[in-house]
Amino acid sequence: MAKSRETFNKKEKEKLRQKKKQDKQERKDARKSSDKSTDFEDMIAYVDEFGNIVDTPPDPAKKKKEIDVDSIEIGVPKYVATEEDNAPRKGKVTFFNESKGYGFIKDEQSQDSVFVHINGCVDKIQENDKVTFETEKTPKGLSAIQVKLV
Repeated sequence: MAKSRETFNKKEKEKLRQKKKQDKQERKDARKSSDKSTDFEDMIAYVDEFGNIVDTPPDPAKKKKEIDVDSIEIGVPKYVATEEDNAPRKGKVTFFNESKGYGFIKDEQSQDSVFVHINGCVDKIQENDKVTFETEKTPKGLSAIQVKLV
């Protein structure tokens, strides 16, 4: 007589498969039985003036701010040169490499670091010298010209 090919392990796996199938069917039946008929009004959400999602519609009686449309700037405003841009500035040479001919000046007012080349110097400068200079717009940023010792 032939021995049955079903082992204990196979029986256990089959039981688990059947249990999963039954659980899945029960969940499906539960979803169908608890079918909520949702109204469109229940699904709507509103956004308040602070950007938060709320359930209540906005109150039209609230005061609305009038905004001048022409005052809104999109993008970066154009740079307008002022008279103080061309005025001589004062600063201190923080770094200067004589062999390469360039360095940096720290502006006293804005604390910005401005590039300086030896061609833009009137006097010979070294590190830690106090200087006056004018600036010029270059493709790589501001550059100091007319650099003179104080």
